[in-house]
Amino acid sequence: MKKNNLQFLVVLTIALILLPANLSAQKNPKGNLADKPLFRDPVFDGAADPTVIWNQKEKMWFMFYTNRRANAIGLDGVSWVHGTLIGIAESGDGGATWKYRDTCDIQYRFTDYTHWAPEVIENNGLYHMFLSYVPGIFTDWNHPRWIIHLTSKNLINWKFESKLELSSDRCIDACVFRLPDGTWRMYYNNERDGKSIYYADSPDLYNWTDSGKKVIGDQAGEGQNVFFWKGKNRMIVDNWKGCGVYSSDDLVNWNRQEKNVLQEPGKGADDMVIGGHPDIVVSGDMAYIFYFTHPGRISDNRSKNPTETRRSSIQVAELEYVDGQIVCDRDKPVYINLAAPKKK
Repeated sequence: MKKNNLQFLVVLTIALILLPANLSAQKNPKGNLADKPLFRDPVFDGAADPTVIWNQKEKMWFMFYTNRRANAIGLDGVSWVHGTLIGIAESGDGGATWKYRDTCDIQYRFTDYTHWAPEVIENNGLYHMFLSYVPGIFTDWNHPRWIIHLTSKNLINWKFESKLELSSDRCIDACVFRLPDGTWRMYYNNERDGKSIYYADSPDLYNWTDSGKKVIGDQAGEGQNVFFWKGKNRMIVDNWKGCGVYSSDDLVNWNRQEKNVLQEPGKGADDMVIGGHPDIVVSGDMAYIFYFTHPGRISDNRSKNPTETRRSSIQVAELEYVDGQIVCDRDKPVYINLAAPKKK
C-alpha cells in the first residue's frame, strides 16, 4: 500500500510539472512566440518598410526592408534616409524569429543612389521586385524618384527589367495585387498629388499602363498594402498617425473604416510609438501585420539623441476582425507560424 502511494505521488508530481507546458501548448496552437522587437538591422539600425515572402528554394521566409543610416554620424538633413541598399532578414521558424542575411544585389545604381520600399512577389517560379529608386543622396525630400522592375531566381541577385512610366516624376511605394481575372494591378504613391494613391495595370508584370486615376486621397499617406481577407479586398495605408484601413468590392472604389490601426502606442519593447508602412501576410484564416517603429521618438527624447530618434525596429502583430472592423492589439503576444504558399 505504501509503495503504491509512493508511485502515485511520483506520477502526480511529474504531471504537475508538465502541466504548465501542456497548457501552454494547448493555448498557443498558432505557432512560436514572436520576438519583440521582431528585428533590428545590425549594420545601420534603420530597418523599415518590411515586405515578407516565402523562399521556395531555401524553404524559409525572407523579409526585405528599407535600411536607413540611423547610426551614422554627421549626416545633414535627411541624407541619413538615403544611400543604402535593401536589407534581407530570414526566418526558419515561420516568422517568429529573424536574423540578418545580406543586402540585395541590385545592379541599377548611379554614382550616388538610394533604394527604398521593396515590393516582392512570386509568379510562375520567378520573383519580381518593384523598387522605389532615388538617383542620389539628398539632404531634403525635393528630388525625383521612380519605381523600377527587377527579377530574380533566388531572391538575392536581381536583374533590372525596366523603369516604369507612371503619373509623375515622384512615384514610390509599389504594391502589386493580382486581380480576379489573372492580370495585375500596382497601387503606388503619387507624391506630386498630395501623397495620394494611384494605380497602373499589367497583363504580365512587364508591361504597365498607368490609369492616371487616384483611388485614395481623403488623407495623405504612403506605404499602402492590399490584401484579401474575411471575404473582402483590404488596403492599409500609413497616414503617419497610425494606418488607415479601407475595403473595396471592385478594387477601385475604397471605403475607409472609422478607426486606424497602430495609432495607439503599445507597451512592449521598441513599440511605444505609432507604427507605420506595413506589410500584411495572410496565413490560413490569420492575418499578420509587419510594421516598423521609431522607438526613440518619444517626448522625453526628442532632439536629444539623433541616433536614438532615427533608429527603427520591425514589429509584428495580429490583425483581428471584430464587428465588421479590422482591429489590432499590438500588446497581445503574437504566436506565429506562417504557412508556406501552396504551389499553383
